[in-house]
Order: sequence, then structure tokens, then C-alpha cells
Amino acid sequence: MSNALKDYLDFCQNRVETALDARLPSDKVLPQTLHKAMRYSVLDGGKRMRPMLTYATGKALGVSPDVLDGPACAVEFIHVYSLIHDDLPAMDDDDLRRGKATCHVAFDEATAILAGDALQALAFEVLANDPSINASAEARLKMITTLTRASGSQGMVGGQAIDLASVGTQLTLPELENMHIHKTGALIRASVNLAALAKTDMDPTIATKLDHYAKCIGLSFQVQDDILDEESDTATLGKTQGKDKDNNKPTYPALLGLAGAKQKALELHKLALENLSIFGPEADLLRDLSLYIIERNH
Repeated sequence: MSNALKDYLDFCQNRVETALDARLPSDKVLPQTLHKAMRYSVLDGGKRMRPMLTYATGKALGVSPDVLDGPACAVEFIHVYSLIHDDLPAMDDDDLRRGKATCHVAFDEATAILAGDALQALAFEVLANDPSINASAEARLKMITTLTRASGSQGMVGGQAIDLASVGTQLTLPELENMHIHKTGALIRASVNLAALAKTDMDPTIATKLDHYAKCIGLSFQVQDDILDEESDTATLGKTQGKDKDNNKPTYPALLGLAGAKQKALELHKLALENLSIFGPEADLLRDLSLYIIERNH
């Protein structure tokens, strides 16, 4: 990882942590247990990859981070809600997330379900009302529509449904990619697209290129996750290693082999960079993030 990217990741993590804390309900306010569960799951953990992409896209487009705190928080709230629900016994039945007990283990299943529900609602409340966004009603509506589509049956939730239905089956490469375009990729694309929507007079050609970039890194992120599930360990990952293999889930290494999966990640990285060719050095952080995604170890 370059020093420039490391410094920017630190900046984004610190910034979004403060922004998330400010937008979450206080655990001193009723219902206290629910608010504690929300804060427990959101704060002090995770790579914050999606907010980083929002801020880095804003940097490429000349959009101030001040305008992007709301969208960055909204996409992270959706991401954390999905993790809480994914870890439930009815889904992946995991007890470790981000290096600590999952929400339903730390609290209970009912509280975890409600915490996820509340975070989902909070994400859209932020996009609708957060004063820092400083956007027109039309731009806010487009942001809400973008995140809604990325989160629902045609996005992340639909991808999870396909994933659950695919356990124990052999998917083709197009079928596997379709699943992850929805399950993982949709929210990553939204992270980039929300920043583009925050820019006034956005060039549609540039917006399309950024969306294609985001589609590539959304897939490469999942490819690398599948690789790490094979090669890494629980302590490094902060979640249970080998869970997908144990559950007989379709993965890129299972379909392509480890070497083939690594080659696939590299090809997606190259495609991502091609879509950034219209930018100069202002998009270097996006380029670095694409490389970081396929080189990370957790």
C-alpha cells in the first residue's frame, strides 16, 4: 500500500467514524438496548471500504468531503445492517464479525434483527434529511433511489437470496458473477455513484465510466474475499475463516482454482483502471484502492 493511500485510508476511517457516531442514536435514549446494539455493530470496526470509495470518488470529482459525510454514512449503515442479518442463525450462522462477537451473540437474535432494521431505516433518513449533503430535493431523491435499488431484491438482498439458494450447487462463472454483482457489487457501485450524484452538472459520460469502474472493483472485492477465505486465518480476517467452504457455497476458487481466481482479480483490476483513463492524477486514490482491494489480507 502506498503512503498516500494509507494516509487517505486513515483520514477516511477517522472522518467516517466521527460522522457515524454523530448520526447514530445515543445509547442513553430509549430504547437503550436497541441503540446500544446499533452502536456496537457500527462503531470501532471494519475497513470502511464503501465510505472510502465515496470520499475518493468525491476527490476525483472535486466534491468536498463535507458534502459526502451523509452519503458515506448512509452506505455504511446499509452495509452493517446486511452484516448483522447475514450473521444470524437463519443465514450464515456466524459468531464472529470484525474481530468481535456478532450482534446476535453479544445481544440476542431479536435485538440483532431490530438493530439491522433500524440501521436500514436510518440510512434513508440520512439521505433525505442530513443538512450536510447540501443537495437539491431532486438530487436527494436520486441518491435515495440509487441506494434503494442497490439494497433491495434487485441488489444486495437479491444477491443474498441467490447465494442461499446456491448452497451445494455448481454455478457457472456468469451465474457466480451475477450473484456477486448483486450481493457485494451493488452496494460498492452505490458508494461511488452517490458521490457522483453529489456533484452538480455531472457529465453523464464520466458518471458511466465511474459506474463501470465500481462494477469491476465490486467483483474483484468478492474474488479476493473468496481467496482469503481459503488462504487467510480467523484472527487476520476478523471473521470465521473457511466458512464458505465448510457451508459448500459456490466461490471463485472452487470454480476457477486459486490461481485462476487470482488471475480473475487481476483482470478486473485492469478493467477498473481502464475506466479511469479519462481522469488524471485526481483519480489516483481510486486507482490505488482498486489495487488495494486485490492485495489486501483481510
